[in-house]
Amino acid sequence: MDFVKFMAEVEGFWGIEDYFVEAQGKTLGGDKSARLNLLMQDALSCQACSLYKTRNRLVFGEGSADADLMFIGEAPGADEDRQGRPFVGRAGQLLTRLIDKMGFDRADVYIANVLKCRPPGNRNPLPSEIFACRHFLLEQIDIIRPRVICTLGKFATELLLERKIGIKSARGRVFDFKGIKVVPTFHPAYLLRNPRDKILVWEDAKTILRILGKEINE
Repeated sequence: MDFVKFMAEVEGFWGIEDYFVEAQGKTLGGDKSARLNLLMQDALSCQACSLYKTRNRLVFGEGSADADLMFIGEAPGADEDRQGRPFVGRAGQLLTRLIDKMGFDRADVYIANVLKCRPPGNRNPLPSEIFACRHFLLEQIDIIRPRVICTLGKFATELLLERKIGIKSARGRVFDFKGIKVVPTFHPAYLLRNPRDKILVWEDAKTILRILGKEINE
């Protein structure tokens, strides 16, 4: 079951006592999709910060549980909050075009955010909100175990690197997170305001493709 359909069904029938996941005979411990689905159920009931009160829909993440490449942004926006999917607005369209140019489909990669609920007015995530929500993202990473993580912007980058570092200082470099390569780049929303920097994001994308051993199509 894909994540969007699963999310709609869980939210539509919220309140049921039990939800059982069967994964073609595989154990929950070994099946990534089942583990992600169970984690999403936990996120649906999370009240660790106040954002659950103002969100319209949870934006957990979507894509392949076996992805080699994972993209992480900061938080859902208005379009994402309405649809329950990450990166579907104007910034998301830029990300989708980048993924296509890299030779992938959105279904081939995994896309998530630091926060699973939209901050009111699209404001920046608060430190307390990041702290409350970070374990969901870290467990997503632990389940998927991608070969490369592309952090989109300051908040995802600083969370994984566990230190303050401006995105302009971080991009163009390769870092390590628990044996996974981390390639920071600009958030697509930044590119909407600064389109000239798209060339820098493509340079970062080529770094990712080299790590993955993929062909680069200019």
